[in-house]
Amino acid sequence: MKYVIAIIRPERLDAVKRELQRVEVNRLTVSSASGYGAQGGHLETKATKYEANLLEKIRLEIAVNDDFLQPTIEAIKRGAISKKEGDVGSGKIFVLPLEDVIRIRTNESGRDAI
Repeated sequence: MKYVIAIIRPERLDAVKRELQRVEVNRLTVSSASGYGAQGGHLETKATKYEANLLEKIRLEIAVNDDFLQPTIEAIKRGAISKKEGDVGSGKIFVLPLEDVIRIRTNESGRDAI
């Protein structure tokens, strides 16, 4: 089992959700986040740059069984990339080992709880 955390641009959330649904990943947690990466808190516009200490982002958290890991990653990548491929700030995907999951209602654990 793996725990996938993705940081994406807010305007790409609907596209990412559509792509995840296409690969039958229908369980996720979404929260607002602020931060910056390679752009150092700067948001580039067409003609000028301006500093925005922290940029608004969306954080997705998804627990998946191992056989869903690659489809989940590919779906996030497809949905998160803008038409201008290679934009700085398109996001990151982190994959962590997931030791256990317990569904509170049924007390199921492991793969069955996801």
